[in-house]
Amino acid sequence: MWLEYATVGWNIVEAFVAIGAGVVAGSVALVGFGFDSVIEVIAASVLIWRLRCELACRHDTHAHAERRALRVVGATFLLLAAYVAYEAGTMLWHREAPQISVVGLALAVLSAVAMPFLGLRKRHVARHLGSKALAADAMETLICAYLSLTLLLGLGLNAWLGWWWADPVAALAMLPLILHEGYEAWSEEKIA
Repeated sequence: MWLEYATVGWNIVEAFVAIGAGVVAGSVALVGFGFDSVIEVIAASVLIWRLRCELACRHDTHAHAERRALRVVGATFLLLAAYVAYEAGTMLWHREAPQISVVGLALAVLSAVAMPFLGLRKRHVARHLGSKALAADAMETLICAYLSLTLLLGLGLNAWLGWWWADPVAALAMLPLILHEGYEAWSEEKIA
């Protein structure tokens, strides 16, 4: 439970900082990263509910909670993919250059350090509990680490070399993994 509470706390802060800094800088990758944090808060909250159900509910309720949690996690991935595709495509089409965001760069570095720890611990716990929903949530946290590195690359190339297109391209580079994980969570939900 403390891993999920830590995920919620971290991602609430991360969402406010990323979305605020992204709006100020005009960075679709940074705003997308912030929305990913909102999605992670939703997914972690559903997992908290699911784990509480494991502790307090009848056994036949566990399977229902597991399916519902997988469905929500899968939907959050797909919503994130739609947002990133639209915003990055619009930014490239209009050739919108983001401003340099030192706050965004610092956030990306911090997240790249924190998220792998949380994701790997969640995966470990998911194996012990046999929870596909928690495993999907762990993967979402690990994807956040990947998104942090992608964000760092996009923001860094824009700041260092002035490559305005690096930000939306970095955002688009996130899509295959986001879509894959959304599909996996939906597929797992049907057999959970």
